[in-house]
Amino acid sequence: MTDSSPATVTVYSDYVCPFCYLGRESLERYLETRDEALEIEWHPFDLRAGKRNPDGSIDSSVDDGKDDDYYAQAKANVERLSEQYDVEMHQPLATEVDSLSAQVVSYFIEEHYPYETWLAFDEAVFEALWEAGRDIGDPDVLVDLATDLEVPEAEIRAAIEDESLREDLEAQFRAAQEAGVRGVPTFVYGEHAARGAVPPAQLSRLIEGV
Repeated sequence: MTDSSPATVTVYSDYVCPFCYLGRESLERYLETRDEALEIEWHPFDLRAGKRNPDGSIDSSVDDGKDDDYYAQAKANVERLSEQYDVEMHQPLATEVDSLSAQVVSYFIEEHYPYETWLAFDEAVFEALWEAGRDIGDPDVLVDLATDLEVPEAEIRAAIEDESLREDLEAQFRAAQEAGVRGVPTFVYGEHAARGAVPPAQLSRLIEGV
């Protein structure tokens, strides 16, 4: 009996990473060239872990080794890639936004709803932040995005406050680091990986070997 389930590509990402948004845009362009289905196996990654205060706010004064030159170069790279992939972005960087609650809700939906619902929510979070400039750390924004997909508000608010979900997510963050993931986006297919908002042709080589 043959396995009829779609092939999957593993994607490590964080919603506050502009290159993750751009990498997904590149993946969409690659998917448009495929005849066969390919699903995303999402693995969360926490870029704000070292700057998050106990109350959930972001402490921008924490030295994470990223200086003004780093951010200037990142901004330039985002602008170059957004032009290359023909996408309009509301902002090139979102250094004050935290994605932890968004990742909690995404994880909850992934665990309890069909793949198509999770994928639509995942895309909606990226679009809300990078195309509309909305604060995806705001529970009301997450409720708005989820209820558009017929996920009940009560479930979303409960998920945001669920400590066990946060613990599960933190375990996934640690697992990503233990797997050797040091930056996002990272695309993994079989034994091979590609890091960054790589072009569709590189994703084709990664997944198809050509």
